[in-house]
Amino acid sequence: MTDVMDAPTVERTAPVVTTNGAVRGYRDRGLHIFKGLRYAAPPLGNRRFQPPQWPDPWVAVADATGLGAPAIQAGLTPGETTGGRSAGDPPAPGQPGTSEDCLFINVWTPGLDGSKRPVMVWLHGGGFANGSGGAAMYDGAALARRGDVVTVTVNHRLNVFGYLHLGELGGHPSSGQAGMLDIVQALEWVRDNVAGFGGDPANVTIFGESGGGAKVSMLQAMPAARGLFHKAIIQSGPGLRSISREAATQTARKVLAALDIEPGDLGKLDTLSAREIQQAAEGLGDDAIMRAFSPCVDGLALPRHPFDPDAPAISADVPVMIGTNKDEATLFLRGDPRFGAFTEEDLHRRAKAAVGDKAPALIEALGALFPDYSPTHLICAVQTVTMMWAPSVTLAERKCAQNGAPTFMYMLAWETPVARGALKSPHALEIPLMFDNVETARNFVGRGEAPQVLAEQMAPAWLAFARTGDPNVAGNPSWPAYDEVERATMVFNLQSLIERDPWAGVRQVMRD
Repeated sequence: MTDVMDAPTVERTAPVVTTNGAVRGYRDRGLHIFKGLRYAAPPLGNRRFQPPQWPDPWVAVADATGLGAPAIQAGLTPGETTGGRSAGDPPAPGQPGTSEDCLFINVWTPGLDGSKRPVMVWLHGGGFANGSGGAAMYDGAALARRGDVVTVTVNHRLNVFGYLHLGELGGHPSSGQAGMLDIVQALEWVRDNVAGFGGDPANVTIFGESGGGAKVSMLQAMPAARGLFHKAIIQSGPGLRSISREAATQTARKVLAALDIEPGDLGKLDTLSAREIQQAAEGLGDDAIMRAFSPCVDGLALPRHPFDPDAPAISADVPVMIGTNKDEATLFLRGDPRFGAFTEEDLHRRAKAAVGDKAPALIEALGALFPDYSPTHLICAVQTVTMMWAPSVTLAERKCAQNGAPTFMYMLAWETPVARGALKSPHALEIPLMFDNVETARNFVGRGEAPQVLAEQMAPAWLAFARTGDPNVAGNPSWPAYDEVERATMVFNLQSLIERDPWAGVRQVMRD
């Protein structure tokens, strides 16, 4: 797509009036595009570690032609950029540095004409520590054009700034849910304003991958989000449980101790630089950054685990589509210097660490499924099953048990040819396919026609689900809803098919 930083003469849109003031975006190849729309006040000073607040109204027409700042990221100094189209690429033109002032959304719409188009709100990956709704791989233009929908991407607070739980230490009771409450506020902004952008606030789909899928899972159990969305898509990110309030409080105590702040003197947090707070959090280690700073069951914003021990009743009427990729973990393990050289001994040791006494049975079941897989790819298969596939099946089962709205299950089996085929069907491979962004992701999906063949199946299915709650489209196999008897699963490939109870032997091992 044409970026305004590359083409400053691009035609600007007419102002759109929102609840806080008028905004002006730009036009590109039939779309009206708005980037860097502010949906909440900057969470700075005494607003740090507080739920989001509405921005002050403005009088002059606000410019919405450039991305807003991403949230501060784990592993980056505040103010650094988050990179370009893929790892190692230079930052995209005009990409702002990371900042606490990060509560922005981006909107792509085919028209400002009062039409009631379906709205698709994308929640980015990166766990709860990293990521940005402005990443090039999430560009919503192709979906908006193809499906006549309004696409929206969201930035929200991450890591220590989004999930430091101070509720038991004198802070706001839901400070540990600030990042999730940001998303709720963004959805409220959509409810109040999307009609002016050609969208239907009564037909909103939330969708996300990896950490974004976990966010989609958690929103379904948050009372404040009830009624703000009507369909949900969870891609390689099933969120069954959140961390406990006790564990989150213990982490917060460690951060305060590193900052030499007593629980009764939390006002000092308002006076510190973002870097000082980030350094205190990073001092706890990488595991804390990636796992401990995530939403906790605080009893208020998130009163229960999202999908444990069952599916949340407050979202029983929300259709769900959920799925994984066949070889999720290759993307995570590819950087290991021993990737491709792991041994049978490594396989058994890692499987034992993952599933205990089930390890021999799981290795046998995976070996039967993938007889040509090396120990390296079987190690990846073990991690794929335990991290992504088995929890996704559990979530689908619990959703089905409600006998409410339908659930649809998918698996991406197509393998990318990049890296000499070593990645197979890795984590995140479905993103450029369902976003119909093949041409901007050739370094991930490879050359040739095959990736677009997948996009021509997947993007329409996502769009159909957003429109009606049913992903069935002409040209794809008939896709039944999931149940615990047939377990019908759409397996996306060059020749897609419906498979009943795929990986049944693996499922039985994980169930026993």
